[in-house]
Amino acid sequence: MAKEYDVVVIGSGPAGYVAAIRCAQLGFKTACIEKWLDKDDKTVYGGTCLNVGCIPSKALLDTSHKFAEAQHGLESQGIKVGKVSIDVPAMIERKAKVVTQLTGGIKGLFTANKVDGMAGTGKVTGKNQVTLTTHDGKEEQLQARNIIIACGSVPIEIPPTPIDQETIVDSTGALEFQEVPKRLGVIGAGVIGLELGSVWSRLGSEVTVLEALDDFLPMVDRQIAKESAKIFSKQGLDIKLGARVTGSKAGTQAKKPVVKVQYSDADGEQEATFDKLIVAVGRKPYTSNVLDSSVGVELDERGFIKVNEYCETSVPGIFAAGDAVRGPMLAHKGMEEGVMVAERLAGKKTQVNYDLIPSVIYTHPEVAWVGKTEEQLKEAGTDYNVGTFPFVANGRALAANDAEGMIKLLADAKTDRILGCHIVGPSAADLLQQMVIAMEFSASAEDIGLTMFAHPTLSEGVHEAALAANGHAIHIGNRKKR
Repeated sequence: MAKEYDVVVIGSGPAGYVAAIRCAQLGFKTACIEKWLDKDDKTVYGGTCLNVGCIPSKALLDTSHKFAEAQHGLESQGIKVGKVSIDVPAMIERKAKVVTQLTGGIKGLFTANKVDGMAGTGKVTGKNQVTLTTHDGKEEQLQARNIIIACGSVPIEIPPTPIDQETIVDSTGALEFQEVPKRLGVIGAGVIGLELGSVWSRLGSEVTVLEALDDFLPMVDRQIAKESAKIFSKQGLDIKLGARVTGSKAGTQAKKPVVKVQYSDADGEQEATFDKLIVAVGRKPYTSNVLDSSVGVELDERGFIKVNEYCETSVPGIFAAGDAVRGPMLAHKGMEEGVMVAERLAGKKTQVNYDLIPSVIYTHPEVAWVGKTEEQLKEAGTDYNVGTFPFVANGRALAANDAEGMIKLLADAKTDRILGCHIVGPSAADLLQQMVIAMEFSASAEDIGLTMFAHPTLSEGVHEAALAANGHAIHIGNRKKR
């Protein structure tokens, strides 16, 4: 006899585990299916984000930043530490401990909230039916009044550089290097490529980033993207734009494996040799074999599950959230969608504001943005004001020896409502969140300008940018007079 549930969730990544917990909190009998196994064949929750994505990459980014600062940033402050070295296996082990603590935390949350965690793969085989296939091949039928598909995404592979997880790796393999590669190639100058390239560059790799597009970070405001490119190049990242990879060939040098990469750019055919190559050209939804075709749930041409603004599929009672559906593949977007679906099942009117999804690149300095770019406003014919503030004019940033970058705020010229905020600089992600909150409440630049900010803080830069949008900036010499 099939087990019966109010809600069955497929996948325990950010969208899935949050949806499952919130459903249980709202009184629904809930199960969550997860296929991920650790090296000891035990089920681990958290999906890509906790296991091989957001969390482990940030652990390595933090360690590598501390190492780089000890090497190059402390002497200017009068701190002498002598020669500094990096123990890569110890760094990787620490990363693994962080992951284990957080994935174990989800297991504890499931227990506390009475969510039934189930090991295996889940497939929607009927309007109210999920087939659970355990890791030993046994099948079990689950009956569910509602189904939430949160199956996540996987790295995209490209034919010229087949992944072997040895010399040519994806983002998962790049988190497991046991030594610093002398020459590291990265295909893709997006979020993942820049973050992983930054990690190994700080630790001593000569990093070359090959980006097929002619523009750097095309999704980012052009002024901020240009400033970011200047900073990253200064840090040692060799970013080659318009570089289209056409092939690769494994070989050896000094009895060690290498890979020779062929690519074309404005100067013609080129070749570069690397000790390791990271393929970071994006991710695709993991939706194959999750839905039986007889169920009738529609997918688009790229494999994303079609949903409306409330994450409802074409079949009543079946929902999908996170990386498996439209929109940016971001953990926090998936989490909010998970909450929305759960609460709407309980009759609440919750919805996600898709216009205010914050985006962050966790390099150092960080790059963060929300809302419209200046280019988008120009294209739409919107009249706007611009306020900018450089961190070099911020006392706290200077005192911390961390003053690269700038804050840019865009406001409607008629209503003064904030339309976008874009930052490259120290703690950009946390500074941006202030503006996300402000924009959620339809704040104006004047509202921010009239708000008192503690001194000295990095947040004062946001205050100054808001003042500058209306020509009232105090701490920059070229302020516009009104």
